[in-house]
Amino acid sequence: MMAATTQQPLSPLVPPLTLERPVVWPPRVEHTLANGLRVVLVESHTIPKFDAQLLFRSGNAIASHIAPGLAEMTAACVRTGTESRAEREIDETLRRMGADLGCGGGADNSSISFSGLSEFSRDLLLVAADVARNAAFRAEEFERERRQKLEEIKIERTTPGFLAGERLRKVLFGAHPYAVASPTPEQVAAYTREQMIGYYRQHYVPGNAILLAVGDFDPPKFIAQVEEAFAPWKAGAREEREYPAPPQLCGRHVHFVDFPGAVQTQVLLGHRSITRQHPDWFALSLANALFGGAFNSRLVMNIREAKGYTYSPRSSVHPLRQHGYFSVHAAVRNDVTAATITEMFYEMDRMRSLPVGADELADTQNYMTGVFSIGLATQDGLAGQLATVYLNDLPKDYLETYRERVRALTLNDVLHAARKYFDTANAQIVVVGDRKEVGDQASLFGEVSWYGAQGAPIG
Repeated sequence: MMAATTQQPLSPLVPPLTLERPVVWPPRVEHTLANGLRVVLVESHTIPKFDAQLLFRSGNAIASHIAPGLAEMTAACVRTGTESRAEREIDETLRRMGADLGCGGGADNSSISFSGLSEFSRDLLLVAADVARNAAFRAEEFERERRQKLEEIKIERTTPGFLAGERLRKVLFGAHPYAVASPTPEQVAAYTREQMIGYYRQHYVPGNAILLAVGDFDPPKFIAQVEEAFAPWKAGAREEREYPAPPQLCGRHVHFVDFPGAVQTQVLLGHRSITRQHPDWFALSLANALFGGAFNSRLVMNIREAKGYTYSPRSSVHPLRQHGYFSVHAAVRNDVTAATITEMFYEMDRMRSLPVGADELADTQNYMTGVFSIGLATQDGLAGQLATVYLNDLPKDYLETYRERVRALTLNDVLHAARKYFDTANAQIVVVGDRKEVGDQASLFGEVSWYGAQGAPIG
């Protein structure tokens, strides 16, 4: 009989990282129309198409004194037809060109985004200009969009993640418009066409707009097409508005949204933070990636890999125009709600107490610069990065120097950012779950305020 042999396990050979490829930045061409529309063009000849965004520096915040969520609702109605084209005609025109066009609105900005084959750039620019200048807001389309929004709100109020985010925004921002994550059904029911038309006429103006385009085009020819499409647009100026200051929050407080019958608990920690314009933005972004912003971050390794509390915990820094905020979230089993919150604070305080390891820092820098580079690989990705620069008035070389600035950060930079911006002493704790199941666990972390799923306080 032959003796059995012991086979050594094969260890996988992981190839070393290659040198980071340099990014060849195509030149930007900037042009301003006589009516004030700012145009930024970047050539990208990889495929015969282009992506463009017509961005307006106005969103829900600036319209909050009229109606919450008005900019978002207006954007939805803008797409439903112009004075000369019904929505079906717009759709048929886009299909013939193999093009897309959509509208959106957020807290600080609104947009008309469109993309298509380069050979149809003139015709597509004319359609986009028609939508920007001549939206009709027909009564029947307005009512359809309002009904759809009411259905969306009903769904939101059954989603623990939305309820948690809504409550955190209300707590962090108080009377500031950023506190409103979504309008109520009553507020949507009170919308009028006249409000939408008024907002559109005031804010969809060239002096409040930037047109960004990335694609396969000749810039002088494309600018001539932009002039043809947008030069007749009546000039208008950007509006600024003062908002109430957010509240100063001292100490931890628990905000519990009762969701009877929930078999999971949504946990969300947060506090206010900085915006992209702040000098510490890069250091905080790196600290966040190390803590919970990347898949191999400390938070994920702790409560997902080591303890199995949840599938995908994450942390994020949310940079709005006037204020930012930091959040940590996870959906967990009811029985580990308190344990999860404990580990979140533990990892935040560990970041504040001790420098991260050199290898850990290098790995996360590779992750951040790699994700950034991947985001530039497509036309729409590059357009989105340019939008970040121009909407936030960042330095012109922000994208070109991004990787260099991330790699220049040190262990002490990360430690300083964590100590300064991971405010564990004053973090607000939002819990969405079954009060009977997890209310006692939530009470371990501070005084509790109780709310129903519709947002009203309960006893």
